[in-house]
This record gives sequence, structure tokens and C-alpha cells, in this order.
Amino acid sequence: MTLRTVTSPRMNRRLLLALAGATSLIGLGLSRRPSMAEGETFEITKTPEEWKKILSPESYAVLREEDTERPFTSELLKEHRKGTFNCAGCDLPLFASETKFDSGTGWPSFYDHLPNAIGKKEDNSLFMTRTEVHCARCGGHQGHVFDDGPQPTGLRYCINGVALKFAPLEA
Repeated sequence: MTLRTVTSPRMNRRLLLALAGATSLIGLGLSRRPSMAEGETFEITKTPEEWKKILSPESYAVLREEDTERPFTSELLKEHRKGTFNCAGCDLPLFASETKFDSGTGWPSFYDHLPNAIGKKEDNSLFMTRTEVHCARCGGHQGHVFDDGPQPTGLRYCINGVALKFAPLEA
């Protein structure tokens, strides 16, 4: 006598539904969330609709929903002129060009920020603890700071290019 395994259509649907449910639960942990800086008060505040009118969809996703742009896609990686890198949301100068360096990570990186330009918060997303950095004036998410940068600070501000705009120093 041989045993045959019979798979019923009902069992296949149950398995498919169970997998879809598990995937949804995992996705909730990885999905975008409101900015961690939302609980703070900022000089510049706007409704989501107002932000969407002035920001590109990519910039909105990063600045207001803490998304991350794909590595090696930012034109600012190639920016080597003197000037400042400003918040794309409110134009506050955040980083001086002199502090920019090539970290090889695929995002614009800086070893220091301008005075009073950056706020920080603990970020426990993606199953790890990091330090999130945001614009001190509008709360827009910029990226994260790590302690593996060059001297003199030893820090690496790993910043999303779509969260910045470059203002060249005029001669």
C-alpha cells in the first residue's frame, strides 16, 4: 500500500492566507512611520498637505516619513564646490562643504554640522538602535549619525541627498 499526499485547494488557500498575514505583520515593523521629531515643537510647521505642495514625493517621504533614499542615487555625492548643504524643507543651512567626505556608503556624509542646525533622537526601527538626525527648524528627517567618521569629530552624519539642497558660495 502506498501513501499519497493530497493537497486540497482549501489547504492551499489557508497556507496562502497565513503567509500573507505573517508578511503583513512583518511589514508593519518595517513600514514608514510619522517622524520621530513630531512630538517636538519647531519654528516651521506645516500640515502634510502643505509639505506635499512644496516637496517632491521623494523628499516628502524622507523628510516627513523618515524614508531612506536608495544609495548612490544622490547628485550631491558629486558636489565638491564650496557652500552649504541646506534642509530641503526649510532652507536652514545644516552642513558646511568643508565637512563633507566620501564615506563610500552611497549617501552624502559629513563629519560635523553647523551650530544649532541639527536635532537628534533615538531610533529603534529596523531592529537596531541608531541616532536619527533632523533639521532643528522644521523637524525634517535628514538621516543618522554614527561614530565611525574621520577626525576631528570621529562622527559620520549619513544624510539623504533628497533631504538637502546645495547652496554654492558666491564669489
